[in-house]
Parts: sequence; structure tokens; C-alpha cells
Amino acid sequence: MDKVMKLASQKAVVIFSLSSCCMCHTVKSLFHDLGVDAAVYELDEDPRGREMEKALAKLVGRNPPVPAVFIGGKPVGSTDRIMSLHLGGKLVPLLRDAGALWV
Repeated sequence: MDKVMKLASQKAVVIFSLSSCCMCHTVKSLFHDLGVDAAVYELDEDPRGREMEKALAKLVGRNPPVPAVFIGGKPVGSTDRIMSLHLGGKLVPLLRDAGALWV
């Protein structure tokens, strides 16, 4: 879990993902379209990916734990939470507050 939290705090937006996950792709695309330079960790391409996936499952309380989005070093949620924030107009202010957006 320490590795996950350390990675999650290194950039304003961090996404833990699986390269073959369509919901992960959706979340990554949304942040890209918003102009956010998120750090993306593809767990299936990382030698310690299985270990991080287990830690994320404990942290977020679901399995599979991806996509797992952290904003400002704090876990925000998965696709449903991110889309809900976006549609409700709350995602962009959250990103601004974290320093992920300047506009």
C-alpha cells in the first residue's frame, strides 16, 4: 500500500489502470480531453502490478480496483464517481484546486 500511496502523491492526477480495461480507457480519455497530464500506471505492464492491484483493492474496497483515480494524492474513485463529478460540474474545480488545470 505504501508504494501505491507514494505513486498516487507524485502528480496532481494519478490513474491506476489495466491496458485492456475499457472503463480505464474511458477515464484516461476524459482526463486527456480536459487537458490533464495524468500519471498513468498500467498494472498489467508493471512488474509489481499484482502487488499494487491487491493494495488498491484493499484501499478502494472493490475488485477489480481499476480504474482507480487519485486527485491531489487522495483517492477519488472509479469511472462512476469520476463521470458523476464531471457531469455535475465538480470535476474541473477539483482538478484546478489540485493544480492539474490552469484554466
